Amino acid sequence: MGVAGEMGAVSWQAQSPPKADENNKPPVVLTEADIASMVIPGRSLYPPTTIPRTHGIPAAEIHLRSHHVYPLDLFAHFAGHAASALGIPATRPIPLPTQRSMWTVLRGPFVHKKSQENFERRVHKRVIKAWDADSLIVDRWVRYLRKHQMPGVGIRVTTWERAPLGVGKQIFEQAMEKIRPDTEEIKALAEKIVEQEMSIASEGGESPTEKPCIQYH
Repeated sequence: MGVAGEMGAVSWQAQSPPKADENNKPPVVLTEADIASMVIPGRSLYPPTTIPRTHGIPAAEIHLRSHHVYPLDLFAHFAGHAASALGIPATRPIPLPTQRSMWTVLRGPFVHKKSQENFERRVHKRVIKAWDADSLIVDRWVRYLRKHQMPGVGIRVTTWERAPLGVGKQIFEQAMEKIRPDTEEIKALAEKIVEQEMSIASEGGESPTEKPCIQYH
């Protein structure tokens, strides 16, 4: 009851406008950072604080996999609290279809060769989606989860990074610079060819570019 009472008081102060004190003191407004930094016994027993989305732009997806349900749900709960503490709008853990693999093998090669055994492996999956978060904050969240990764739980992260405005024009200009030849080199090559032609003409010889015309009868 004591833990529940404390948590209820914190959530009430954070969501409803606080009242003024009897001594005319200004009310204390608790922000998300203040609530996240407070030491409250039993905080991890409750669901994380849901932060609303602002623009609905996806930032990251975290896929969790495990052969056992309990450590998977526990680590997903931990990841949700970490996202809430960093101010990342994230969804609750979404269960995905369980992947089942089955094998049938012989019980033994001699006496039990007609007997068979069945083995099954199940992979449970969860996914958490993050929205409207800066790439640096998402990277810090991912590094924190990898540092405290629970044994027996696999993690795969997919992130999206936004390119600045005008990146298409920059890529086009860089490609055109590689395709467009150097005008100075072409000009120098043309002058060299002209000099060779003029020197051959002044000597009275035949220009290498002039080929004799062959007539067929």
